[in-house]
Amino acid sequence: MNRKEFLRNSAILGGASILPLNSAFSQNVNENGIDKLVDSNGNFIQKSLPYNKTFLEPHMDEETLHLHYEFHHGGAVQGANKDLEKIKSHLKSGDLDQVDLWTRKLSYHFSSHVLHSIFWTNLTNKKTEPKAELLKQIEKDFGSFDNLKAYISKISKSVEGSGWGILGYQPYSQSLTLLQCENHQKLTQWGVVPLLVIDVWEHAYYLKHKNRRGDFVDTVLNIINWDNVADRYISAIKLR
Repeated sequence: MNRKEFLRNSAILGGASILPLNSAFSQNVNENGIDKLVDSNGNFIQKSLPYNKTFLEPHMDEETLHLHYEFHHGGAVQGANKDLEKIKSHLKSGDLDQVDLWTRKLSYHFSSHVLHSIFWTNLTNKKTEPKAELLKQIEKDFGSFDNLKAYISKISKSVEGSGWGILGYQPYSQSLTLLQCENHQKLTQWGVVPLLVIDVWEHAYYLKHKNRRGDFVDTVLNIINWDNVADRYISAIKLR
């Protein structure tokens, strides 16, 4: 996949489609194609999760996962389709003030769709660690894996209001970078390819952790699928 195809087709790193097929998890991600964000007509779609809704227990409970995936992620997909429809309609009528309004809404909803789609594949039900080329890049840019974990933990817990902690690859500097994203689209960097995202909207953790965001972030960091992150990294470095 070249850079143009990557941006046009999904705006999400296609790590799920290149995962090695030597595990049931990876094969399920591949078959479900959760990184496919649009259909052949350009409409936004939400593909099935790559696991059942009890897969992440006890780290993430079934009810939270159901509500998060079906209504929050699903609502973003519905919102993005409505936004796109409104933009096309108002462009046709020449009402550019309304085009401006719905363009802002599309940025919010589609960014949510992208980040949630990455989030689901970033998670597994066991402890893993980065290896090989990804680990070398982490050590080069952050000094150590422990430093990276402390850094992403801090920025995720410290997001003002709702948002995300994001580990991404910046092709312009050929380095890993961390972002503290507010909402779904604010405080981003141009060009950064997200590799690992941590959702710190309250809907991601409130049923289980109440207002203790920090406990949720600590839990998530224990079930990151670093093999998935590594595959996204390998795809991202090809974009430079």
